Amino acid sequence: MKVAVFSFQEYERTALERFNEKFQYELVYFSEPLSAGTVSLAAGCTAVSTFVSDYVDAEVLRALADAGTKLVALRCAGHDSVDLQAASENDIIVMRVPAYSPYAIAEYTIGMLLTLDRNIHKASTRVRTGNFDLNGLVGNNIYGKTVGILGTGRIGAAVARTFKLGFGCHVIANDLNAHIELEKIGVDYVDQDTLFRSSDFICLHCPLTKQTSHIINTESLQLMKPEVLLVNTSRGGLIDTPALIDSLENGRIRGCALDVYEGENDLLFRKSSMEEIDDPILKRLVSLPNVILTGHQAFLTQEAIDAIAETTLKNIQNFLAGKVDVNRAVEKYNDAVVFPAFNAYVWSSSVLQLDGKRRLRVEARRSRVRWNARQQLRSP
Repeated sequence: MKVAVFSFQEYERTALERFNEKFQYELVYFSEPLSAGTVSLAAGCTAVSTFVSDYVDAEVLRALADAGTKLVALRCAGHDSVDLQAASENDIIVMRVPAYSPYAIAEYTIGMLLTLDRNIHKASTRVRTGNFDLNGLVGNNIYGKTVGILGTGRIGAAVARTFKLGFGCHVIANDLNAHIELEKIGVDYVDQDTLFRSSDFICLHCPLTKQTSHIINTESLQLMKPEVLLVNTSRGGLIDTPALIDSLENGRIRGCALDVYEGENDLLFRKSSMEEIDDPILKRLVSLPNVILTGHQAFLTQEAIDAIAETTLKNIQNFLAGKVDVNRAVEKYNDAVVFPAFNAYVWSSSVLQLDGKRRLRVEARRSRVRWNARQQLRSP
């Protein structure tokens, strides 16, 4: 079986070839991202493997289907780069790597926050020039502070546990579903506005969907403390970057550490100078002294690379065996019910936080969901 591996990087080769000894697929490597301009490279391939930098839109999926491709095997957890509806319409299965190494990203998140808070990056740059002055490098303790976690899946939960048990922080969280194990250790689930208002540090770990796009915007930034630090190792589209820049420049928040950027797809893996990049928003962002920006490397540990390679190849094996529901990418927000007053989305068997204290158990049928919500609102 022939597989076109797009957005391939040399650091992946050893792991892919080691795990492929078992499967013996014909892997064809392309450093270029998959797009309308490169889709012809997949001719004759039953499967393509893509990364976050690829454009798997309706046009690309139609071309893949016409060429006989049946599977898109993502080498990542998020699937916001793929038009899942178009994939379904073209009878193409999309599979992902749901949990390659949540600890890799969790650890990087914490490292970025510590670096930003304690000005480690600035101090290192100074010392390299012989400057040992400490003025302008004062940070804050992490201990005892309130950390807000938006999204408590595997990565967000790992971050929450570390801050709660390791740093002695008060951890608050917001998610569609409360994480029972996190509640047991004292993590409090609150509504989004409370999280924005109360947090000293905010970490983003939710997927990018229509509902979460620009969840950090002018309105949410205005709710935050002026001393807040924001960390995003999830997806760049969670943040309205111009609004963030405005808040940073005007002192409405203290700083941010970003491993992702909304316009990053055309930049990932490129070796170029800032002068060559035609992106005024990015140039303005990196010029700010209270910003740390890295190139989507939070996942980049050897353990994660190995897990991505192994799971991707196993996904192809499962596809060939007809086990297409194993690690299949699905849009779980399609059937969401919107309750604007709650600023949340819920679906069957989920949990909705009301004012961070009371809980509503949502029943299976939509009509029942709406009725229960109204009843809860009338309760004292």
